[in-house]
Amino acid sequence: MKIGFIGLGNVGAKLAGSILRNGHDLTVRDLDQGLAQPFLEQGADWAESPADMARACDYIITCLPSPAACAEVMEGQGGLLEGLSEGKIWAEMSTTDAGEVRRMAELVIAKGASAIDCPVSGGCHRAATGNISIFAGCTRETFDAALPVLTTLGRRVLHTGEVGTASTLKVMTNYLATANLLTCCEALVTMNAAGLDLATTYEAIKISSGTSFVHETESQLILNGSRDVNFTMDLVAKDIGLFQKIADDAGVNLEISPLLIEIFRDGMARYGDRAQSDDIIRRLEDATGLDIRAPGFPADLVDEEPEEAGYEVVVR
Repeated sequence: MKIGFIGLGNVGAKLAGSILRNGHDLTVRDLDQGLAQPFLEQGADWAESPADMARACDYIITCLPSPAACAEVMEGQGGLLEGLSEGKIWAEMSTTDAGEVRRMAELVIAKGASAIDCPVSGGCHRAATGNISIFAGCTRETFDAALPVLTTLGRRVLHTGEVGTASTLKVMTNYLATANLLTCCEALVTMNAAGLDLATTYEAIKISSGTSFVHETESQLILNGSRDVNFTMDLVAKDIGLFQKIADDAGVNLEISPLLIEIFRDGMARYGDRAQSDDIIRRLEDATGLDIRAPGFPADLVDEEPEEAGYEVVVR
């Protein structure tokens, strides 16, 4: 099977790396051809346009920063839709709007191809090792056909239902991660202000009911001072905005979500849209004059679990 991959950013490059590392025939494309060079040097092919990739490949993956970017790749001049045909699979791995991905899927299906929305969750460090989790929204038939590739890209793969369900669930998980990030920031600053050692505070949270994936990963980058989580404030704002839209459309009046949105708007105004999301703690550091750093914590996240074969997560 020939696999095409468009979008070699922080997450996309690592996912594409898993494909190449596991011996698949890979064709790549990005607006910045320089990002493709390491893949080309390892034997991947280059597609001159999304349409060319769709003609040459059986399974085409997009991993792009926004719904607008995906629409351009799909529908623009030389877009994927021009080259798609019967029997091919399009997999959208971005975190995107469920309504938009359903619209795109209808266009793909009209070409005789199959469509999946399959966003990932677990961070860039797990994307790099093929241990990331994947949600997949599509027909069961498409899921079964796509599963061998999905289990190369990630370890835990959950079939969520029809196209659009995976994107809806992914936005929800990013909302929860954002809420947890902000509470971790408040906890670290408050404990420091109260005179507690930050390294001790980290371990106390880690071994307690207060721990979480976000704490055990992002709190380390905060305490190191690098705050380099490979995810920027504008992307957080996009994701939690999409979650708020889901709630608004469903008639659910949320209380915490609007506050998260306001906090990140303020963070972007202070530090820039492309500031790392963990830098949101600087709002509290600036307000208190405290420096929330401690020795012994890593500057980058590394997945220490060995790469393992992926599998389908079965719903109870």
